[in-house]
Amino acid sequence: MKKIRQEFADTMIEVGEIDKDLVVMVGDISHGILQPFAKKFPGRYYNIGICEPTIVNMAAGLSKLNLTPVVHTIAPFITERAYEQIKLDFGYQELPINIVSVGGSFDYAQLGCSHHCYTDVSLLCHFKRGNVVIPGSALEFNLLFKEIYKNGMINYFRMPEVPHGIDFETGEIKFGKGIKVREGTDVTVVTTGTQLRNAIKAAETLNLEGISVEVLYFHTIKPFEGELLRESLKKTKHLVSVEELSAHDGLFNICLRNTYELPEIKYSQLAVEDFIHGYGTYEEVCERVGLSPSGIVTSVKSIIK
Repeated sequence: MKKIRQEFADTMIEVGEIDKDLVVMVGDISHGILQPFAKKFPGRYYNIGICEPTIVNMAAGLSKLNLTPVVHTIAPFITERAYEQIKLDFGYQELPINIVSVGGSFDYAQLGCSHHCYTDVSLLCHFKRGNVVIPGSALEFNLLFKEIYKNGMINYFRMPEVPHGIDFETGEIKFGKGIKVREGTDVTVVTTGTQLRNAIKAAETLNLEGISVEVLYFHTIKPFEGELLRESLKKTKHLVSVEELSAHDGLFNICLRNTYELPEIKYSQLAVEDFIHGYGTYEEVCERVGLSPSGIVTSVKSIIK
């Protein structure tokens, strides 16, 4: 299965051949896969190094010249470390930018907690002109990037290292729309990114025990298709959100704001409650915080009971 990061590099060439204003800037990462772009479009690829606030400042200059900047590096360094620059240069000045991060929440867990990031979605959602996309497959990144990269807004693409492994049809992937992956009647499981894989496995296990799970997948976090969620909850009356984001302001919060007027809904959340210390693989860290098929099964059973 094609890695999402490789699709990012391929999409840059695809778009770059059509759009002569596209400029890619990286923070000392993904050099190998982006070399074809750099060789094909000399003068439109820059490695700024580990100077993330500077990358954002330079991107603002390019944007003022009506060029289309794409800024790419590891999630915590471009969103948390450079947030002030994003706010000042693109929030207040209302300039457009495309930020493409890699590493998700803990894809780089083997490098320690300095490379973890759970707050990026919340931070970028604060911008009224911001769009937040979490593509869980190569096809999603390709289609969603091409659909919105030129919209004049602050576009954040959060690329997980591990794809969810579910094949969607091209027509199912539309910016701002969710996807009903599995029909159910007892509980609605809402998820995004790689966690769709665990949600499907948990739903299959629960089905064997007589619990019917409806799985909703949202590759677009902002704007969020609240109507899809509301229609599901009117039927199931139970919601479990599964996300590799902060428990304090992530997908669960968005779900609440879209459904608070519905009566008699029971809610449960699987997310990152606190900073995670230590090392490990992606799967090991997921297991540690309950983001696994067994963790989802436990959460669903608890809310149903």
